[in-house]
Amino acid sequence: MPARLHSSDPAAPRTNRPVRRLTAIAGLAAALTLAGCVSDGSLTGPGQGSSGAVTHQAVGQWASRYEADPTEKANILGYAGALRRNDQLDQSMEVLRRGLIKHHKDREIAAAYGKILAQKGHFKEALNVIQQAQTPTRPDWKLMSAEAAIHDQLGDRKRARYLYTEALKIVPGEPSVLNNLAMSHVLENDLTTAEKILRSAMASNKADPRVRQNLALVLGLQGRFAEAEQVASADLPPEQVKANMAYLKRMLAQRGKS
Repeated sequence: MPARLHSSDPAAPRTNRPVRRLTAIAGLAAALTLAGCVSDGSLTGPGQGSSGAVTHQAVGQWASRYEADPTEKANILGYAGALRRNDQLDQSMEVLRRGLIKHHKDREIAAAYGKILAQKGHFKEALNVIQQAQTPTRPDWKLMSAEAAIHDQLGDRKRARYLYTEALKIVPGEPSVLNNLAMSHVLENDLTTAEKILRSAMASNKADPRVRQNLALVLGLQGRFAEAEQVASADLPPEQVKANMAYLKRMLAQRGKS
């Protein structure tokens, strides 16, 4: 659970507390769901990491590869992913847009492009890109999960949950889909269900650190900070964990007083 939240009370009338707390949690979950609506596995590359220096290094390495051959799929995804992790969303979006023109039927590029569009708030365009890349007779589960995450942001939980369920029929127990499904429940402040789903995702040997950090977030949102710190410590240095917990506590306290 990085402090940037990769990318969900006494002063207030009693009737307003659940609504305001839900707003705070939903904001976190929205960022997390969009951040994870497409598995980062297709966007990994040399020097990937969360620190600034490592991320800048990855951008430089992928930039060189991309400039050498901007039509190669691996270079498009790798460079766009490095740019995204460096918060250069506009540039990442342009790399993917051009890549999709070249590989107009490629599902991975379409999914990544749809993700960036959604992160920028272009939900209708994102849905259009993803739905056009989908093949109803042989649906791609990554595209289904990506589309579901966007429906979650638009508030259409029924459609989102249906798509997550359909994706899990294709890839039972897939941790990236379970991760997004869990964040869908966080959006509704159903933290107990979200925790159960994330723990199920963690049982898979394919689960990546993002799933564990989201579990830490969900535990923290329930006020179980000791457990959250223990979970987060598996991937992050102690000082980062402490900073993240402090940030989460401040955020919840401030929202509770508003």
